[in-house]
Amino acid sequence: MTGGARHGVRVLGAVVALAVLVADQVSKWAILTRVYRFEPPIGPDAWHPPIEITGFFNLVMVWNRGVSFGLFATESDATRWMLIGVASVIAAALAVWLWRARERFLGVVLGAVIGGAIGNVIDRLRFGAVADFFDVHVAGWHWPAFNIADGAISVGIAALVLHSVFEGRERPEGAGREDGGAGPRAPKA
Repeated sequence: MTGGARHGVRVLGAVVALAVLVADQVSKWAILTRVYRFEPPIGPDAWHPPIEITGFFNLVMVWNRGVSFGLFATESDATRWMLIGVASVIAAALAVWLWRARERFLGVVLGAVIGGAIGNVIDRLRFGAVADFFDVHVAGWHWPAFNIADGAISVGIAALVLHSVFEGRERPEGAGREDGGAGPRAPKA
């Protein structure tokens, strides 16, 4: 892959990360200040009754002090800072992966996860917890409340897992190699 093409993957990933981050923060601002009409300072004690949008979707106000689905939730300030640190290190490691990525697909999904992680870190820094408000439910069963950042992280990680499982299965031997598959090959055992 040429340096220009790799640069394009980096730019694509950065644009996706920025788009996810902006969409996440704007949606949180709109929900917290325009829909729920919370007055600053907004924090994890702010509450609002659920707003039914459809028969399967509500807006709810949940402050997540833990990780996904509220795991490891605690009131501890030390846990908050630990989660900020862990998420920041993960976002940095994914940024390094993005810097080295050669496929546009990886640029998109890594950008989605990076943008989502940064969006939730911003919440922890601003509010002390992550603002979750989308509630999807079917037949009385509710998926844990989430936000745009959570959705981007979940879809991005699922796409990365599927990509790693199925990568190369449908390519002919040598396809995708920089030499077009025409270079020397190791003998088969």
